[in-house]
Amino acid sequence: MGPRIGPVDEEPQTPDKDPKAMMGTEDTPRGKACLNAQDSQPSMFHSIKFFVLCHSLLQLTQLMISGYLKSSISTVEKRFGLSSQTSGLLAAFNEVGNTALIVFVSYFGSRVHRPRLIGGGAVLVALAGLLMALPHFLSEPYRYDHTSPDMPQDFKASLCLTTTSALALTPAPSNGSCSSYEEARHLSLVGIMFAAQILLGVGCVPIQPFGISYIDDFAHDSNSPLYLGILFAMTLMGPGLAYGLGSFMLRLYVDIDRMPEGGISLTSKDPRWVGAWWLGFLISAGAVALAATPYFFFPREMPKEKHEFHFRRRVSVVGASPVSKGEDPPSEQSPGETPGKQDGLAQIAPDLTVIQFIKVFPRVLLRTLQHPIFLLVVLSQVCISSMVAGIATFLPKFLEHQFSITASYANLLIGCLSIPVAIVGILLGGILVKRLHLGPIHCGTLCLLVSLFCLIFSLPLFFLGCPTHQIAGIIHQPGLQPELEMFPDCMEPCSCPSDGFNPVCDPRRSVEYLTPCHAGCTSWAAQETLDKSQVFYTNCSCVAGGSPVPAGSCDSACSHLVLPFMLLISLSMAVGSIIQTPSFMLILRGVKKEDKSLAVGIQFMLLRVLAWIPSPVIHGSAIDTTCVHWAQSCGRRAVCRYYDHDLLRYRFIGLQFFFKTGSLVCFALILAILRQQDKEEATKATMPSPALQQPLLVSETEKKPEESRV
Repeated sequence: MGPRIGPVDEEPQTPDKDPKAMMGTEDTPRGKACLNAQDSQPSMFHSIKFFVLCHSLLQLTQLMISGYLKSSISTVEKRFGLSSQTSGLLAAFNEVGNTALIVFVSYFGSRVHRPRLIGGGAVLVALAGLLMALPHFLSEPYRYDHTSPDMPQDFKASLCLTTTSALALTPAPSNGSCSSYEEARHLSLVGIMFAAQILLGVGCVPIQPFGISYIDDFAHDSNSPLYLGILFAMTLMGPGLAYGLGSFMLRLYVDIDRMPEGGISLTSKDPRWVGAWWLGFLISAGAVALAATPYFFFPREMPKEKHEFHFRRRVSVVGASPVSKGEDPPSEQSPGETPGKQDGLAQIAPDLTVIQFIKVFPRVLLRTLQHPIFLLVVLSQVCISSMVAGIATFLPKFLEHQFSITASYANLLIGCLSIPVAIVGILLGGILVKRLHLGPIHCGTLCLLVSLFCLIFSLPLFFLGCPTHQIAGIIHQPGLQPELEMFPDCMEPCSCPSDGFNPVCDPRRSVEYLTPCHAGCTSWAAQETLDKSQVFYTNCSCVAGGSPVPAGSCDSACSHLVLPFMLLISLSMAVGSIIQTPSFMLILRGVKKEDKSLAVGIQFMLLRVLAWIPSPVIHGSAIDTTCVHWAQSCGRRAVCRYYDHDLLRYRFIGLQFFFKTGSLVCFALILAILRQQDKEEATKATMPSPALQQPLLVSETEKKPEESRV
């Protein structure tokens, strides 16, 4: 640890020279030497703007991997027979490895080479993407029916047959039971994906905290909010590209690399369709590997940015005063602090072992959480992150089941509507903070108003949805066609498999059957059209008149409501995204420079523990409670096939409304505390002469340096 102490001790001196460099230090011999040294260095790797660009691209590609899993969550459920609770746990499992390391790595990272650690973490992220695709190559080809692998298109297996004929034609065991080898193989494939998610979380540990602290350390104080806004906006493009990539990949059949000889008869509209979920992970892993390359060439420290965008030099000099325009004084220019008096943990960490730091950390964490503004901002971000985690994970599946659309179309809507408007909202938040010079009170007011409008825009979502269509033997709507019950008479001669799933639809009555057998159909026929072959089942005893019924689920009568629903939820996301930058600046400008990395690490740890880990599991459990028909696999409950649409909508949107209300309450408390502190400062300003009050202010700064900012 000895060699690392030198750069740390020299670091506080660097910002003190930057303001002087703007006022003529170039004339000194030392200034000329610095300029010559900078000219000999590769300029782009010593530019904070180029670092912002590289970090934006890295976070964009890194979030493509985690976002791609969310875009194909319903496909992974069908492929491996997972419930929404299990898939939500899988989506959140990358936060487990992240949470275990983020505080310590982000803290000690200020003592090491941050860009190289970011590049090393990105390499682990790329390996995690390759590992996520591995189960496809280790598993058997996908069988969308329960026939033998040699006859993947045996339509006779789903017909209404007598008991004797059924035993003769379908000797294969039911899907409800399987051998111990098959069960162990299934568990191992799912375990590989969980291990890949842990590796993904470990690789993501240094990327965001190190990048944010690196930018805020070497960017101009007035440019930092804009850079962070650009970073957050570019980062959000990662999930957008992931949903777009998922929309394209899920149109391809899952076994595109090992198609059966006779081809397949499924279309992407068939509920049994499984897309090429694994291919997107390979593409995303390659993109992350390319984005990680520049980080091994950035220096450990670079010259602090000297110029502010769109401001004249005289304004910058005047604005250097800590009290000008109501801005917060930069922590590195605090006149009352000296290296010997700073009591932050950063000053003693180089002399502590890892065990000693673990013992000291709980006290530091408790001291940080006692700051009311920091605690309330983090709690508000926990509510926002819980809402975002639930939407990002299960919104494609919600649209797919609520409006009867394909998974590809659902991802296309999210990638083209929700993500772009959220990017605009984040950029707008960063621009407002920079151009209006928003102080803590104004940032709190902006966050409160935005939360209120976001809550209002969510109310109509409770009423935009489709009712559950009628499914014979499972769901019966009392107000519609009361003569249609469970059809015991027409299905009595048939020997229908309990776990069969090959839905057909009676379009005249809008009734769906699990299989042609449940509709009493005894034969089938194929009708050739211009671009595809449509399968019809005939001689159906449960269908009035015995008319043919087409294969596939019934079309929804209100699928046109998906666009108004997406417009409203996109508008709500755009308004809510404005909160991102001003709430983050409340934290960055509320702590000292030496505690900045630690505060960011604590913030991200709390967001993961309280939001990103439990929220997908909570949303998945809520979705599972609305299921009305489960598939069975190896004697256990597997994927859900049908949901109660009204109950699904009320519980999914209700969770979003709950988290938005919590965020609104937190920002109201933040604004109240900030106004109270502002009144106390105004009262102190009216007290005796400055000569008598200066010692009092200095002593207060020494006692509570962490509260002197907000």
